[in-house]
Amino acid sequence: MSKTAQPTTQAGQPSGGLGAIPWATLAVSIAGLAVAAYLTYEHFTAGTTLACPDTGVVNCAKVTSSQYSKLFGIPVALLGLAFFVGMTALSVPPMWRTGSPWPARLRLAGVLVGVVFVCYLIWAELFQIDAICLWCTVVHALTLVLFALVIVRQALLPPTS
Repeated sequence: MSKTAQPTTQAGQPSGGLGAIPWATLAVSIAGLAVAAYLTYEHFTAGTTLACPDTGVVNCAKVTSSQYSKLFGIPVALLGLAFFVGMTALSVPPMWRTGSPWPARLRLAGVLVGVVFVCYLIWAELFQIDAICLWCTVVHALTLVLFALVIVRQALLPPTS
């Protein structure tokens, strides 16, 4: 019995079904989009409805109002929202099925930048702010899961010649 090769796109991706990883990537991106949208809303409404403790080590208000809550004057929550908007757009089925290598490259670049930024934010929470935001931690975890999914999917692709 001989195995027949599955047809692939120009980018070397299977042209048949997407598999579980792209769908998981889309789901994680949408979840991140929702949490980042909530944090962005809270940022612009002074965080009066933040559903998070405001005393002790877990203190969302302390984290989201610290000097580290902005980068070059741009709210970190808004940067997170932009990140997840982009990752959601790059994770819809047509972007996984395209013959162009650019969506895969942009996904990879996006998650790499996202993970570096998450490392910076975790450092700021632990060593500069001395407080942890639970909502921010959810965004950090979703970014790390998204990174893992994109990296695993990239590793599973057949090499292009």
